[in-house]
Order: sequence, then C-alpha cells, then structure tokens
Amino acid sequence: MEVLAPLRYGGHRGRVRFYSHINFSDFDYRGNNRTAFVVSPLDFSALSRLVGFSTMIRVGLHVSISGALDKAADRAKEIGCDTFQMFTRNPRGWKFKAMDSEQVAEFKKKVKAYGLSPVVSHMPYLPNLSCPKKLIYNKSLKTLRAELDRCAKLELPYLVTHLGSHLGKGPEIGLERLVNAVNSAMSESNGHVRLLLENTAGQKNSMGSSFEDIRRILEGVKWKDRVDVCFDTAHAFAAGYDIRTGDGVRDTLSKFDSVIGLERLKLLHLNDSKGELGSGRDRHEHIGLGYIGEKGFRALLKHEALRELPFIMETPIDERRDDMGNIKKVRELAL
Repeated sequence: MEVLAPLRYGGHRGRVRFYSHINFSDFDYRGNNRTAFVVSPLDFSALSRLVGFSTMIRVGLHVSISGALDKAADRAKEIGCDTFQMFTRNPRGWKFKAMDSEQVAEFKKKVKAYGLSPVVSHMPYLPNLSCPKKLIYNKSLKTLRAELDRCAKLELPYLVTHLGSHLGKGPEIGLERLVNAVNSAMSESNGHVRLLLENTAGQKNSMGSSFEDIRRILEGVKWKDRVDVCFDTAHAFAAGYDIRTGDGVRDTLSKFDSVIGLERLKLLHLNDSKGELGSGRDRHEHIGLGYIGEKGFRALLKHEALRELPFIMETPIDERRDDMGNIKKVRELAL
C-alpha cells in the first residue's frame, strides 16, 4: 500500500511507501524532491519513531522459546512484532532449570538490537495462587517467586499471572490466598518487575472475572506500585463485557476507569472470542473472526486511552490465518 504523509527527511517532503520485499534498514532516498522509505509493511514501530505517526501501535504475539531463550526474540522479529510475550521455561510442568547465563546475555542483546519493547513473561499453566489446597498453593507461590526472579534477570518489565480458582471453597478464601501469595512473593523480589493481574473469562470458581473482583485484589496488595492489570479482550467478553461496538468499548473502559483506574492498565491481550457474550468460555479466536468482530477491535485499537499500550495476541494458527496474518489484520484495523 502507499500512504501519503507530510514528512521531512533530508530536507525533502513526499510520500511514504511500504513494500513487502525489503526491510526497513534498507530504506533509501529516491526520485526528485520525494522521499521513498522502503520498509516491510510490518515494521510500523520503526516507521512511527522516524516520522512520528500518532496512528502507530505496538503489537505482537506470544512466541515460543523452543531451542533457547534468544530464539524467542528471533521469532518475534521474523513475524513482525514490536512487542512480544513468552514463557521463561516449560509452562506445563513444575520443575525447571536455572537459566544459562550466556543465553540470558544473548536474549537481552537481541531484544535491544531488534527494538522489541516491552517484552512480557507469562506465568506457567499449573500454578493456582487462589488454591485452598496447601501443597498446590505452596508450589504455586514458589513458582511465582521464581518467575519474578527470572524476569528480573532477563530485564523484563512485566509478568502476567492468571488469578486462579478457589475450587468451590468460596471467593473470600480465594481472595485471601491470592493476596497473601502476591504480597509474599513481592516482599522477596528486589527487582523492577511489575506483576500484572489478568482478568478471567468467568469460569466456575475462577477469581478476577469482574473489575470489582480485581479491585478487591489490588486493594489487598501492599506493593501497589508494582502490581497492575492486563486486560484480556476475549476473557472480558466471555465474562459479560460487551466490546463489540464503539459504544460498548467506551462504556467498558469507562467502567474500568471508575472501578480500577486506567492508570493501572499496562497491557492488553488482544484476542477474539469463540464463545458468545457472557458464555464463560475461555476460547480464543483470530482477530475479527469471533464474536467480538472487527468493529469491536477497531474501536479498541483507536481508543485514545489504549493506543500507547502494548497489544499482544494469543491467537490460534490454522488454515484460515497464521501469526503474521493476525498482525496484519490488527495493523489494518488500527489505521
């Protein structure tokens, strides 16, 4: 595509052209009194820094660390991310190895070289910080402490955590366990890492599906300057927040602001939903192909309170669309 834009580079004004066959680092001046920037259509973050477009957003995906930690940065760059999320270890088990110092150094080097920011870690699948069972709770707390430490060593600013389940013992029990876990882990963490509480889809016995639930957790946390919120669009929709239209997005964010405060929102998980409004189903879909739809995502991406935040997808890969396809769709909807 070709975008007309008033810009200055080397004293010239002209057009910005986007090509898919050459990277941004290969741009060159061409033509008479016109500046042609030859850049990948996915390298919008670099372009926005150069010409100051207010329409640019930071978008990325959850990527694999298979092979080595630094491979995640390579994968993020290859698919056109300017932010990304990852696990620091195998998310399906309790055991994990200490990180290799050389891999850590290489990871940080690549993240900086590729201009990827912010890089976000996600807690593994097994921990349940609201669990009433002592054994699982203690293992979950140990994992949270370890993940905060690993993020600090990797110089990651955010660690996202699910809020867990009270397993039928009641939300008050779950709240007490969860708040105690966060306070305990934070008291032993000396790093800069912020813990982001992710809203849930409203499954049975789950914690944190409403803004009021999340506020109660935040109110109980002592480390208020290091605990904030990650807003997952699919989870919010499944929990009953209607974000299919511009009015719905505005109403939802207004409620978030009044209950929690938009200043506590640091990250968006941008996922469409396979479940209907209020279904309580945590099933992610390609952007625009689920029940939220393109109209809802266009309103989210254009909302002035969100545009400076990172948008990270956890969308499927299938015959309909791959990761690059979802990034492209988000870029289109944001323009």
